[in-house]
Amino acid sequence: MVFKKLLSAFGVGGPSIETILRDSNVRPGGIVVGDIHLTGGEGTAEILGINVALVTRVEVESGDNEYAQNEKYAKAHLSGAFQLQPGVRHSFPFQLEVPWETPITHMYGQPLRGTTVGVATELEVARAIDATDLDPIAVHPLPAQERILAAFSNLGFHFRNADCEKGRIYGVTQLLPFYQEIEFYPGGRYSQHFKQLEVTFVSNPHTTEVILELDKRTMFGNSHDTFSRFTVPNTGFENTNWEQEIDSFLQQAGRKRGFY
Repeated sequence: MVFKKLLSAFGVGGPSIETILRDSNVRPGGIVVGDIHLTGGEGTAEILGINVALVTRVEVESGDNEYAQNEKYAKAHLSGAFQLQPGVRHSFPFQLEVPWETPITHMYGQPLRGTTVGVATELEVARAIDATDLDPIAVHPLPAQERILAAFSNLGFHFRNADCEKGRIYGVTQLLPFYQEIEFYPGGRYSQHFKQLEVTFVSNPHTTEVILELDKRTMFGNSHDTFSRFTVPNTGFENTNWEQEIDSFLQQAGRKRGFY
């Protein structure tokens, strides 16, 4: 799939930038390949730089307040300063590495509500407002992640929402300054004990850490959270019955806090 979007960066007569992605579908650890075409406007423009980066919307907690912001990461510098002459076209091919911890935007082949990832093309021009063109991409799960998500579905869990939180998870090696939470409603017998389940993947080239946050129901209507984590190999995961393993992890985590 080729994705095109034209940005008129500085109004009528100004330079324009066109970003073309060779394929907007990718997995964590993959590469987004594309080309940027910059065309001069009616006058000479002093270009200070051209950059590309991945962008994800993240939730930030600050004291009693919470707000959303765009988080840029995996940034690549494509060009330094040069003069863009009227009507002259320049092309800049790029390859943007997708970090292994990049949040997924699709699950079970469908868009994952609550999470977006895009490629931001930044054009810096002297004495003008910098322009940013954002092209969405579809980040599909790693095969190991997909298998774990399928196991939760097979156990009766139903997807509710997903978002990305600014911060780090205690005890987990994490390179990005945020993490994704995929929230499920528990079904079947789990609904008697859990109010909700949040799943976080933190992957590297070899393994995927799966962090579970369980919200316990109580007879008084209150709840408290407990955590569990396990490691899934990115290759060879097919040899494990993950429905049984996850059920065991959930029961172990539940017994620690009296869930069972």
